[in-house]
Amino acid sequence: MPFTVAIIGRPNVGKSTLFNRLAGRRLALVADEPGVTRDRREGQGRLGDLAFTVIDTAGLDEAAPGSLTGRMQVQTEAAITQADALLFLVDARVGLTPLDRSFAVLVRKSGKPAILIANKSEGRAGKAGATEAYALGLGEPVALSAEHGEGLADLYDALRAVLPGATAAAADAAERGPSRPIKVAVVGRPNAGKSTLINQLIGEERLLVGPEAGITRDSIAIEFDWRGHKFQLYDTAGIRRRGRVAEGLEKLSVADALNAVRFADVVIVLMDSARAFEEQDLRIADLVEQEGRAVVLGINKWDLAERKPGAVKRLREEADHWLPQLKGAAVLPTSGLTGDGLDRLMQAVLDAHAVWNKRVPTSTLNRWFGEATSAHPAPAVAGRRLKLNYITQAKSRPPSFVVFCTRADAVPDAYKRYLVNGLREAFDLPGTPIRLTLREKTNPFAGRKKK
Repeated sequence: MPFTVAIIGRPNVGKSTLFNRLAGRRLALVADEPGVTRDRREGQGRLGDLAFTVIDTAGLDEAAPGSLTGRMQVQTEAAITQADALLFLVDARVGLTPLDRSFAVLVRKSGKPAILIANKSEGRAGKAGATEAYALGLGEPVALSAEHGEGLADLYDALRAVLPGATAAAADAAERGPSRPIKVAVVGRPNAGKSTLINQLIGEERLLVGPEAGITRDSIAIEFDWRGHKFQLYDTAGIRRRGRVAEGLEKLSVADALNAVRFADVVIVLMDSARAFEEQDLRIADLVEQEGRAVVLGINKWDLAERKPGAVKRLREEADHWLPQLKGAAVLPTSGLTGDGLDRLMQAVLDAHAVWNKRVPTSTLNRWFGEATSAHPAPAVAGRRLKLNYITQAKSRPPSFVVFCTRADAVPDAYKRYLVNGLREAFDLPGTPIRLTLREKTNPFAGRKKK
Protein backbone atom coordinates (compact mmCIF):
# COMPACT_ATOMS: atom_id res chain seq x y z
CA MET A 1 0.00 0.00 0.00
CA PRO A 2 1.27 3.55 -0.76
CA PHE A 3 2.19 5.51 2.33
CA THR A 4 0.89 8.95 3.39
CA VAL A 5 2.87 12.00 4.51
CA ALA A 6 1.42 15.20 5.96
CA ILE A 7 3.15 18.56 5.53
CA ILE A 8 2.76 20.63 8.71
CA GLY A 9 4.19 23.81 10.19
CA ARG A 10 3.23 27.33 11.18
CA PRO A 11 1.69 29.67 8.56
CA ASN A 12 3.74 30.89 5.59
CA VAL A 13 6.69 28.48 5.80
CA GLY A 14 6.11 27.10 2.27
CA LYS A 15 3.93 24.03 2.92
CA SER A 16 1.74 24.49 -0.19
CA THR A 17 4.81 25.18 -2.34
CA LEU A 18 6.35 21.87 -1.23
CA PHE A 19 3.00 20.13 -1.78
CA ASN A 20 2.89 21.43 -5.37
CA ARG A 21 6.51 20.40 -5.89
CA LEU A 22 5.84 16.81 -4.74
CA ALA A 23 2.56 16.59 -6.69
CA GLY A 24 4.33 17.74 -9.86
CA ARG A 25 1.83 20.52 -10.66
CA ARG A 26 0.15 23.52 -9.08
CA LEU A 27 -2.72 22.03 -7.09
CA ALA A 28 -2.66 24.22 -3.98
CA LEU A 29 -2.99 28.01 -3.98
CA VAL A 30 0.22 29.83 -3.09
CA ALA A 31 0.46 33.50 -2.10
CA ASP A 32 2.91 35.63 -0.17
CA GLU A 33 0.70 35.94 2.91
CA PRO A 34 -0.08 33.62 5.83
CA GLY A 35 -3.27 31.59 6.17
CA VAL A 36 -4.00 30.90 2.48
CA THR A 37 -4.60 27.16 3.01
CA ARG A 38 -7.64 26.27 5.15
CA ASP A 39 -8.77 22.72 4.37
CA ARG A 40 -6.39 19.80 4.32
CA ARG A 41 -5.73 18.81 0.73
CA GLU A 42 -4.58 15.44 -0.59
CA GLY A 43 -2.64 14.73 -3.77
CA GLN A 44 -0.56 12.00 -5.36
CA GLY A 45 3.12 12.75 -4.82
CA ARG A 46 6.24 11.36 -6.47
CA LEU A 47 9.84 11.57 -5.40
CA GLY A 48 12.18 9.48 -7.49
CA ASP A 49 10.74 5.94 -7.53
CA LEU A 50 8.50 6.63 -4.52
CA ALA A 51 4.76 7.15 -5.08
CA PHE A 52 2.72 8.25 -2.09
CA THR A 53 -0.21 10.37 -0.85
CA VAL A 54 0.78 13.83 0.34
CA ILE A 55 -1.44 16.07 2.50
CA ASP A 56 -1.20 19.86 2.56
CA THR A 57 -2.50 21.42 5.78
CA ALA A 58 -3.42 24.78 7.24
CA GLY A 59 -0.68 26.51 9.20
CA LEU A 60 -0.49 25.50 12.83
CA ASP A 61 -1.51 28.44 15.00
CA GLU A 62 -2.82 29.04 18.51
CA ALA A 63 -6.55 29.87 18.47
CA ALA A 64 -9.85 29.41 20.33
CA PRO A 65 -11.55 26.05 19.54
CA GLY A 66 -14.75 27.53 18.03
CA SER A 67 -13.06 30.07 15.75
CA LEU A 68 -12.31 29.55 12.06
CA THR A 69 -8.60 29.21 12.88
CA GLY A 70 -9.49 26.68 15.58
CA ARG A 71 -11.52 24.62 13.10
CA MET A 72 -8.57 24.74 10.69
CA GLN A 73 -6.39 23.41 13.52
CA VAL A 74 -8.74 20.41 13.92
CA GLN A 75 -8.27 19.62 10.20
CA THR A 76 -4.50 19.72 10.62
CA GLU A 77 -4.65 17.41 13.64
CA ALA A 78 -6.77 14.97 11.60
CA ALA A 79 -4.07 14.99 8.90
CA ILE A 80 -1.42 14.19 11.54
CA THR A 81 -3.51 11.22 12.71
CA GLN A 82 -4.02 10.00 9.12
CA ALA A 83 -0.37 10.25 8.06
CA ASP A 84 2.33 7.59 8.28
CA ALA A 85 5.04 10.27 8.55
CA LEU A 86 5.19 14.04 9.08
CA LEU A 87 7.16 16.65 7.16
CA PHE A 88 7.58 19.45 9.71
CA LEU A 89 8.57 22.69 7.97
CA VAL A 90 10.33 25.71 9.45
CA ASP A 91 11.43 28.87 7.65
CA ALA A 92 15.23 28.85 7.48
CA ARG A 93 15.36 32.56 6.55
CA VAL A 94 13.27 33.70 9.52
CA GLY A 95 14.79 31.23 11.99
CA LEU A 96 13.01 29.47 14.83
CA THR A 97 9.99 31.15 16.44
CA PRO A 98 8.09 30.34 19.65
CA LEU A 99 5.35 28.76 17.46
CA ASP A 100 7.92 26.43 15.88
CA ARG A 101 9.11 25.31 19.30
CA SER A 102 5.54 24.87 20.56
CA PHE A 103 4.50 22.70 17.63
CA ALA A 104 7.68 20.65 17.72
CA VAL A 105 6.31 19.38 21.06
CA LEU A 106 3.04 18.45 19.28
CA VAL A 107 5.01 16.52 16.65
CA ARG A 108 6.88 14.56 19.32
CA LYS A 109 3.65 13.77 21.20
CA SER A 110 2.04 12.40 18.00
CA GLY A 111 4.49 9.49 18.01
CA LYS A 112 4.71 9.61 14.19
CA PRO A 113 8.04 9.45 12.33
CA ALA A 114 8.95 13.04 11.50
CA ILE A 115 11.34 14.73 9.10
CA LEU A 116 12.38 18.25 10.05
CA ILE A 117 12.67 20.41 6.92
CA ALA A 118 14.39 23.79 6.91
CA ASN A 119 12.65 25.34 3.89
CA LYS A 120 13.87 28.42 1.98
CA SER A 121 17.45 27.30 2.60
CA GLU A 122 18.85 28.74 -0.61
CA GLY A 123 21.61 31.30 -0.06
CA ARG A 124 23.75 32.14 3.00
CA ALA A 125 20.85 33.35 5.18
CA GLY A 126 19.03 30.08 4.63
CA LYS A 127 22.01 27.95 5.58
CA ALA A 128 22.33 29.71 8.95
CA GLY A 129 18.64 29.11 9.71
CA ALA A 130 18.96 25.44 8.78
CA THR A 131 21.70 25.02 11.38
CA GLU A 132 19.51 26.70 14.03
CA ALA A 133 16.75 24.10 13.42
CA TYR A 134 18.83 21.48 15.28
CA ALA A 135 17.61 23.15 18.50
CA LEU A 136 14.11 21.65 18.04
CA GLY A 137 15.43 18.18 18.93
CA LEU A 138 13.84 16.44 15.94
CA GLY A 139 17.05 15.18 14.41
CA GLU A 140 19.09 16.47 11.50
CA PRO A 141 17.12 19.04 9.45
CA VAL A 142 16.84 18.58 5.69
CA ALA A 143 17.93 21.84 4.04
CA LEU A 144 15.46 22.38 1.19
CA SER A 145 14.11 24.99 -1.21
CA ALA A 146 10.62 23.91 -2.28
CA GLU A 147 10.34 26.84 -4.69
CA HIS A 148 13.56 26.02 -6.54
CA GLY A 149 13.52 22.23 -6.13
CA GLU A 150 16.80 22.10 -4.21
CA GLY A 151 17.43 19.39 -1.60
CA LEU A 152 14.83 16.88 -2.84
CA ALA A 153 17.46 14.12 -3.01
CA ASP A 154 18.10 14.60 0.72
CA LEU A 155 14.36 14.45 1.38
CA TYR A 156 14.20 11.17 -0.58
CA ASP A 157 16.93 9.68 1.62
CA ALA A 158 15.18 10.90 4.78
CA LEU A 159 11.86 9.29 3.71
CA ARG A 160 13.67 6.01 3.03
CA ALA A 161 15.19 6.17 6.50
CA VAL A 162 12.02 6.89 8.52
CA LEU A 163 9.69 4.54 6.52
CA PRO A 164 11.92 1.70 5.30
CA GLY A 165 9.13 -0.87 4.85
CA ALA A 166 6.55 1.41 3.24
CA THR A 167 9.02 3.06 0.86
CA ALA A 168 10.34 -0.31 -0.32
CA ALA A 169 6.84 -1.29 -1.53
CA ALA A 170 5.83 2.15 -2.84
CA ALA A 171 7.43 1.80 -6.29
CA ASP A 172 5.53 -1.45 -6.99
CA ALA A 173 2.23 0.12 -5.95
CA ALA A 174 2.88 3.07 -8.27
CA GLU A 175 3.55 0.75 -11.22
CA ARG A 176 0.27 -1.13 -10.77
CA GLY A 177 -1.77 2.07 -10.44
CA PRO A 178 -5.42 2.24 -9.29
CA SER A 179 -8.44 2.11 -11.59
CA ARG A 180 -9.50 5.56 -12.72
CA PRO A 181 -12.30 7.06 -10.58
CA ILE A 182 -15.09 9.28 -11.93
CA LYS A 183 -14.08 12.89 -11.28
CA VAL A 184 -16.96 14.94 -9.90
CA ALA A 185 -16.66 18.70 -9.27
CA VAL A 186 -19.22 20.40 -7.01
CA VAL A 187 -19.59 24.07 -8.00
CA GLY A 188 -21.95 26.92 -7.21
CA ARG A 189 -22.28 30.34 -5.63
CA PRO A 190 -20.73 31.01 -2.20
CA ASN A 191 -22.57 29.47 0.77
CA ALA A 192 -24.63 27.06 -1.36
CA GLY A 193 -23.61 24.20 0.95
CA LYS A 194 -21.00 22.46 -1.22
CA SER A 195 -18.63 21.50 1.61
CA THR A 196 -21.49 20.40 3.89
CA LEU A 197 -22.88 18.17 1.13
CA ILE A 198 -19.51 16.48 0.53
CA ASN A 199 -18.98 15.96 4.27
CA GLN A 200 -22.38 14.26 4.45
CA LEU A 201 -21.54 12.05 1.45
CA ILE A 202 -18.25 10.78 2.84
CA GLY A 203 -19.54 10.53 6.41
CA GLU A 204 -16.93 12.72 8.14
CA GLU A 205 -16.12 16.37 8.80
CA ARG A 206 -13.42 16.34 6.14
CA LEU A 207 -13.98 19.93 4.94
CA LEU A 208 -14.27 23.15 6.91
CA VAL A 209 -17.85 24.41 7.10
CA GLY A 210 -19.53 27.31 8.83
CA PRO A 211 -21.95 30.20 8.41
CA GLU A 212 -19.24 32.39 6.89
CA ALA A 213 -19.34 32.63 3.09
CA GLY A 214 -16.12 31.89 1.20
CA ILE A 215 -14.46 29.49 3.67
CA THR A 216 -13.26 27.14 0.88
CA ARG A 217 -10.35 28.49 -1.17
CA ASP A 218 -8.57 25.53 -2.79
CA SER A 219 -10.32 22.91 -4.91
CA ILE A 220 -10.03 19.91 -2.58
CA ALA A 221 -10.01 16.37 -4.09
CA ILE A 222 -11.42 13.54 -1.96
CA GLU A 223 -11.52 9.84 -2.86
CA PHE A 224 -14.94 8.30 -2.25
CA ASP A 225 -16.61 4.90 -2.86
CA TRP A 226 -20.38 4.64 -3.41
CA ARG A 227 -22.01 1.25 -4.03
CA GLY A 228 -18.89 -0.19 -5.61
CA HIS A 229 -18.14 2.85 -7.79
CA LYS A 230 -15.00 4.95 -7.25
CA PHE A 231 -15.32 8.73 -7.29
CA GLN A 232 -12.97 11.64 -6.84
CA LEU A 233 -14.99 14.53 -5.41
CA TYR A 234 -13.75 18.11 -5.84
CA ASP A 235 -14.98 20.75 -3.40
CA THR A 236 -14.53 24.20 -4.93
CA ALA A 237 -14.63 27.84 -3.90
CA GLY A 238 -17.91 29.67 -4.45
CA ILE A 239 -18.06 31.55 -7.76
CA ARG A 240 -19.45 35.09 -7.57
CA ARG A 241 -20.23 37.44 -10.44
CA ARG A 242 -17.06 38.61 -12.16
CA GLY A 243 -17.55 42.23 -11.10
CA ARG A 244 -17.71 41.22 -7.44
CA VAL A 245 -14.62 38.98 -7.41
CA ALA A 246 -11.88 40.67 -5.40
CA GLU A 247 -8.30 40.77 -6.59
CA GLY A 248 -5.76 38.41 -5.06
CA LEU A 249 -6.86 35.29 -3.21
CA GLU A 250 -10.49 35.21 -4.34
CA LYS A 251 -9.43 35.55 -7.97
CA LEU A 252 -7.01 32.62 -7.53
CA SER A 253 -9.74 30.58 -5.80
CA VAL A 254 -12.23 31.12 -8.63
CA ALA A 255 -9.56 30.21 -11.21
CA ASP A 256 -8.90 27.00 -9.25
CA ALA A 257 -12.64 26.19 -9.24
CA LEU A 258 -12.86 26.70 -13.01
CA ASN A 259 -9.81 24.47 -13.44
CA ALA A 260 -11.59 21.73 -11.45
CA VAL A 261 -14.53 22.00 -13.88
CA ARG A 262 -12.22 21.57 -16.89
CA PHE A 263 -10.74 18.36 -15.52
CA ALA A 264 -13.99 16.86 -14.17
CA ASP A 265 -16.11 14.19 -15.85
CA VAL A 266 -19.35 15.24 -14.17
CA VAL A 267 -20.15 18.60 -12.56
CA ILE A 268 -22.79 19.04 -9.87
CA VAL A 269 -24.07 22.63 -10.10
CA LEU A 270 -25.36 23.23 -6.57
CA MET A 271 -27.99 25.91 -5.94
CA ASP A 272 -29.65 27.21 -2.79
CA SER A 273 -33.32 26.11 -2.79
CA ALA A 274 -34.33 29.57 -1.56
CA ARG A 275 -32.74 31.24 -4.62
CA ALA A 276 -32.49 28.60 -7.32
CA PHE A 277 -31.86 29.54 -10.97
CA GLU A 278 -30.60 33.04 -10.26
CA GLU A 279 -28.52 34.70 -12.94
CA GLN A 280 -25.20 33.54 -11.49
CA ASP A 281 -26.45 29.93 -11.22
CA LEU A 282 -27.33 30.03 -14.92
CA ARG A 283 -23.94 31.49 -15.82
CA ILE A 284 -22.14 28.74 -13.92
CA ALA A 285 -24.26 26.02 -15.58
CA ASP A 286 -23.64 27.58 -19.00
CA LEU A 287 -19.89 27.67 -18.34
CA VAL A 288 -19.96 23.95 -17.48
CA GLU A 289 -21.84 23.24 -20.72
CA GLN A 290 -19.28 25.23 -22.72
CA GLU A 291 -16.52 23.11 -21.16
CA GLY A 292 -18.38 19.99 -22.37
CA ARG A 293 -18.84 18.37 -18.96
CA ALA A 294 -21.79 16.17 -17.93
CA VAL A 295 -24.14 18.18 -15.68
CA VAL A 296 -26.34 17.38 -12.68
CA LEU A 297 -28.33 20.19 -11.04
CA GLY A 298 -28.54 19.93 -7.24
CA ILE A 299 -31.09 22.02 -5.32
CA ASN A 300 -29.56 22.10 -1.83
CA LYS A 301 -31.00 23.05 1.60
CA TRP A 302 -34.25 21.30 0.65
CA ASP A 303 -34.91 20.71 4.36
CA LEU A 304 -35.48 24.48 4.70
CA ALA A 305 -37.71 24.82 1.63
CA GLU A 306 -41.49 25.07 1.71
CA ARG A 307 -42.47 21.80 0.02
CA LYS A 308 -45.57 22.62 -1.99
CA PRO A 309 -47.23 19.97 -4.21
CA GLY A 310 -45.54 19.82 -7.62
CA ALA A 311 -42.48 21.81 -6.43
CA VAL A 312 -39.96 19.38 -7.94
CA LYS A 313 -41.85 19.30 -11.25
CA ARG A 314 -41.75 23.11 -11.40
CA LEU A 315 -37.99 23.07 -10.75
CA ARG A 316 -37.47 20.70 -13.69
CA GLU A 317 -39.61 22.93 -15.93
CA GLU A 318 -37.56 25.94 -14.84
CA ALA A 319 -34.34 24.10 -15.64
CA ASP A 320 -35.52 23.26 -19.18
CA HIS A 321 -36.74 26.85 -19.67
CA TRP A 322 -33.60 28.63 -18.45
CA LEU A 323 -31.06 26.05 -19.66
CA PRO A 324 -32.31 24.77 -23.05
CA GLN A 325 -28.71 23.82 -23.96
CA LEU A 326 -28.91 21.23 -21.12
CA LYS A 327 -32.49 20.10 -21.71
CA GLY A 328 -33.41 17.07 -19.62
CA ALA A 329 -30.61 17.55 -17.07
CA ALA A 330 -31.34 15.79 -13.77
CA VAL A 331 -32.70 18.17 -11.11
CA LEU A 332 -32.31 16.69 -7.60
CA PRO A 333 -33.53 18.31 -4.37
CA THR A 334 -30.98 17.51 -1.66
CA SER A 335 -30.00 18.42 1.87
CA GLY A 336 -26.31 18.37 2.71
CA LEU A 337 -27.23 18.82 6.38
CA THR A 338 -29.64 15.86 6.74
CA GLY A 339 -28.43 13.66 3.86
CA ASP A 340 -31.85 13.62 2.20
CA GLY A 341 -31.63 12.93 -1.55
CA LEU A 342 -27.88 12.20 -1.68
CA ASP A 343 -28.32 8.62 -2.95
CA ARG A 344 -30.50 9.91 -5.79
CA LEU A 345 -27.89 12.58 -6.51
CA MET A 346 -25.06 10.03 -6.82
CA GLN A 347 -27.20 7.78 -9.03
CA ALA A 348 -27.88 10.80 -11.24
CA VAL A 349 -24.09 11.39 -11.44
CA LEU A 350 -23.59 7.79 -12.65
CA ASP A 351 -26.43 8.15 -15.20
CA ALA A 352 -25.04 11.47 -16.48
CA HIS A 353 -21.57 9.94 -16.80
CA ALA A 354 -22.99 7.03 -18.85
CA VAL A 355 -24.82 9.42 -21.20
CA TRP A 356 -21.68 11.57 -21.54
CA ASN A 357 -19.75 8.48 -22.70
CA LYS A 358 -22.46 7.22 -25.06
CA ARG A 359 -21.71 6.26 -28.68
CA VAL A 360 -24.30 5.75 -31.41
CA PRO A 361 -23.61 3.40 -34.38
CA THR A 362 -23.22 5.23 -37.70
CA SER A 363 -25.90 3.15 -39.44
CA THR A 364 -28.46 3.97 -36.71
CA LEU A 365 -27.46 7.63 -36.83
CA ASN A 366 -27.98 7.89 -40.59
CA ARG A 367 -31.37 6.18 -40.50
CA TRP A 368 -32.48 8.85 -38.03
CA PHE A 369 -30.73 11.57 -40.07
CA GLY A 370 -32.57 10.59 -43.24
CA GLU A 371 -35.93 10.74 -41.45
CA ALA A 372 -35.10 14.04 -39.75
CA THR A 373 -34.02 15.79 -42.96
CA SER A 374 -37.00 14.38 -44.89
CA ALA A 375 -39.47 15.60 -42.27
CA HIS A 376 -37.88 19.05 -42.14
CA PRO A 377 -35.47 19.72 -45.05
CA ALA A 378 -32.80 22.35 -44.65
CA PRO A 379 -34.06 25.71 -45.95
CA ALA A 380 -32.81 27.15 -49.25
CA VAL A 381 -30.38 30.03 -48.79
CA ALA A 382 -30.24 32.75 -51.50
CA GLY A 383 -32.34 30.52 -53.73
CA ARG A 384 -29.91 27.60 -53.53
CA ARG A 385 -30.76 24.31 -51.83
CA LEU A 386 -28.52 22.99 -49.06
CA LYS A 387 -27.65 19.33 -49.35
CA LEU A 388 -26.96 17.39 -46.13
CA ASN A 389 -25.23 14.12 -47.06
CA TYR A 390 -24.65 12.05 -43.91
CA ILE A 391 -23.75 12.17 -40.21
CA THR A 392 -21.24 10.36 -38.00
CA GLN A 393 -20.22 10.51 -34.33
CA ALA A 394 -16.67 11.79 -34.07
CA LYS A 395 -16.24 11.13 -30.34
CA SER A 396 -17.92 10.92 -26.95
CA ARG A 397 -17.20 12.82 -23.71
CA PRO A 398 -19.30 14.82 -24.70
CA PRO A 399 -21.17 13.25 -27.66
CA SER A 400 -19.86 15.04 -30.75
CA PHE A 401 -21.31 14.62 -34.25
CA VAL A 402 -20.15 15.72 -37.71
CA VAL A 403 -22.58 16.40 -40.57
CA PHE A 404 -21.11 16.37 -44.09
CA CYS A 405 -22.90 18.81 -46.37
CA THR A 406 -22.60 21.50 -49.01
CA ARG A 407 -22.09 25.15 -47.97
CA ALA A 408 -21.61 24.44 -44.27
CA ASP A 409 -21.38 28.14 -43.38
CA ALA A 410 -24.85 28.78 -44.85
CA VAL A 411 -26.78 26.32 -42.63
CA PRO A 412 -28.93 28.46 -40.26
CA ASP A 413 -28.42 28.20 -36.48
CA ALA A 414 -32.10 27.34 -36.05
CA TYR A 415 -31.65 24.24 -38.21
CA LYS A 416 -28.57 23.20 -36.21
CA ARG A 417 -30.66 23.47 -33.01
CA TYR A 418 -33.34 21.32 -34.67
CA LEU A 419 -30.76 18.61 -35.35
CA VAL A 420 -29.27 18.82 -31.83
CA ASN A 421 -32.70 18.57 -30.19
CA GLY A 422 -33.54 15.65 -32.47
CA LEU A 423 -30.32 13.83 -31.49
CA ARG A 424 -31.03 14.44 -27.80
CA GLU A 425 -34.56 13.02 -28.05
CA ALA A 426 -33.92 10.14 -30.46
CA PHE A 427 -30.85 8.71 -28.70
CA ASP A 428 -31.74 9.52 -25.08
CA LEU A 429 -29.04 12.12 -24.37
CA PRO A 430 -30.66 14.21 -21.61
CA GLY A 431 -28.72 16.98 -19.94
CA THR A 432 -25.38 16.37 -21.63
CA PRO A 433 -23.69 18.91 -23.91
CA ILE A 434 -23.98 17.90 -27.59
CA ARG A 435 -21.48 19.17 -30.14
CA LEU A 436 -22.54 19.40 -33.81
CA THR A 437 -20.01 20.34 -36.48
CA LEU A 438 -20.83 20.93 -40.16
CA ARG A 439 -18.15 20.00 -42.65
CA GLU A 440 -18.12 20.35 -46.41
CA LYS A 441 -17.23 17.29 -48.45
CA THR A 442 -14.04 17.57 -50.46
CA ASN A 443 -14.69 17.91 -54.17
CA PRO A 444 -12.41 15.32 -55.87
CA PHE A 445 -12.57 17.25 -59.14
CA ALA A 446 -11.66 20.65 -57.69
CA GLY A 447 -8.56 22.16 -59.29
CA ARG A 448 -8.64 19.92 -62.37
CA LYS A 449 -8.50 21.56 -65.77
CA LYS A 450 -11.36 21.04 -68.14
CA LYS A 451 -10.47 19.10 -71.25
